[in-house]
Amino acid sequence: MTVIQTGAIAAVAFAFGDYASEIHRIGEKSSAFYAALGVIALTLLNIAGTLQSKSLQKGMQIALLTAVVLLSLAALLLPEVPKPATAGGSGTGAFGLAMIFVLFTFGGWNEAAYLAGEVRDARRNMLRILIWGIVAVTALYLLVNAAYLVALGLDGIRGSKAVAADVMRLYAGERGAALLALVVCISALTTMNAAIFTGARTNFAFGRDFPLFGLLGTWRETGSTPANALMVQGLIALALIGAGSVTPDGFGAMVAYTAPVFWTFFLLTGLTLFVFRARDGGFGAADPVFRVPLHPLVTLAFIAMCAYMLWSSIDYIRNPDFGPKFGDLVVAGIVIMAAGIPLYFLNRK
Repeated sequence: MTVIQTGAIAAVAFAFGDYASEIHRIGEKSSAFYAALGVIALTLLNIAGTLQSKSLQKGMQIALLTAVVLLSLAALLLPEVPKPATAGGSGTGAFGLAMIFVLFTFGGWNEAAYLAGEVRDARRNMLRILIWGIVAVTALYLLVNAAYLVALGLDGIRGSKAVAADVMRLYAGERGAALLALVVCISALTTMNAAIFTGARTNFAFGRDFPLFGLLGTWRETGSTPANALMVQGLIALALIGAGSVTPDGFGAMVAYTAPVFWTFFLLTGLTLFVFRARDGGFGAADPVFRVPLHPLVTLAFIAMCAYMLWSSIDYIRNPDFGPKFGDLVVAGIVIMAAGIPLYFLNRK
């Protein structure tokens, strides 16, 4: 509630702001202004009702997928154009640092599980949703990044603040870039809406489970929506946008803030599978609550990957390209996560 979900909402809101600023810039803090506006508008829409937010999500998703595929095919199939000249980078990046941003793209794959209470035949359908969701995102990610690489080259991608718009600018000029920026804005709003929708559900469940935060566990029948959870989530996201607005790159700042906490919880989630297996009677249990193919090998591989990414996200501080700009936010995310420990014991009393 305070780091992962709200940090992700703020990060994507900054991406929305960067592309909206390609269409029309509003002063020095244009990206932050658009980011805050997007969070406010989508939070109010979700408070208005679940049906409205779901309908908007479907429409934006169709527009996004169509645009991404068409852009990628154009960049891959049209005649090659001269790549823009950019200054060389410092070359100090590492695989782990790169993967922080790559895997951030996939960070929402697990959020479908947050809706299990509102899905028909959840035990069977959630598995299908999670598997086919990650397959589709992986395919689209590889397709669009291959297109970026062909159009701009590595240096062009590294030097761009709005990669998709720069690709379109090469092929269709400024008008095409503005049109593509609008499509990416829709993409960002789609992601924000999904994160706001799912995050409020976990906050609602949190409020029901812990009396100390009982205010969050109120469901509003009008519109069938967790209104209090949505409002608190929106306020925290706006506070994070404010913090990110004083950094050189709001999106990078929010990734730095969320990454260590994100990978900590994924690591702990993997470890809990061993706890649950032990409670069910060990690896040889006749009928475990949930089967995991090739357990414990797959689980151990997942835990090892999470541990590596956790180390990489903390090591972010030492990178000369990012550490001086975002090191404080890495520490802030860890400190806020740690603050949950005394709150947990306080709630037990």
